[in-house]
Parts: sequence; structure tokens; C-alpha cells
Amino acid sequence: MAGAFNSNGEDEIFSGINIAPLVDVVLVLLIIFMITAPAIYQSAIKVSLPKASTGESSQKSPLSFTLTQNGELSWNGEKVDWDTLGKRLAGLGEAAQKEPAMVSADTATPHGTVVRLMDALRQAGIYRFALNVESTKR
Repeated sequence: MAGAFNSNGEDEIFSGINIAPLVDVVLVLLIIFMITAPAIYQSAIKVSLPKASTGESSQKSPLSFTLTQNGELSWNGEKVDWDTLGKRLAGLGEAAQKEPAMVSADTATPHGTVVRLMDALRQAGIYRFALNVESTKR
């Protein structure tokens, strides 16, 4: 029987549980998942980016668009219908118009689909955008 031995010869049952180590482990796991979740989530959309030797790194943008080879559009990882894209962009306001939009299009995406997205962005007043590429520089 687990317990502490008293000097009077009686056994007492240990009823307290130290949860401090459990909390430490849970917090470390939470931090690990918070750090790795964006990388896992971003790679959920399969896009083969075009290669370019002059590609430069850019800052993260809240206006991150992904076009798959099938023409499906995603905005920050969330699928967006082409019909509702204009309304959602119009609802952003003027502050978002100063942010650059990042467009990640698959190499097999038709040129017209990319132009369609760029046209929708320009109609919403977003004139700054960048095309995401895979750098071939080493």
C-alpha cells in the first residue's frame, strides 16, 4: 500500500497529486503545436510554384491568395468562391488597400485565371501585389 509511514506506526494514504510536471509538459506541447501549425496548414494546399532565379523574399501578407491548377481560389488557406470574392474584398476597407497581395499560383494554372484574380484585386483598390515563386538561387 502506497503511503507515508508515521512514527506512530499507522499508514496514511497519500491523497495529493502533484500536477506541476503535467502542466509543464502540456504547455511545452502547446507551444510546439502553435509553432508548427501554420507550416502544416500552409502545406495543405498543394501548389507547385514556378521557379525563378531572381525571386526575392517578401513579408507575410494578410492578403495571401492561392490558385490551384484546377482554378480553385483560396484566401489565407480558406476556399473562396469567385462570385463572393469581390464582395469580400470590398468589405476590407481602405487600410487593406495599402497592403500588398501575395498571389501563389500553380505552374499549371491558366494565365487567364491569374489575370482574373489580379483584376478582382484591382477593382477592390488593391494595386500592389506580388507573385510567389520558388527561388532557384543557392
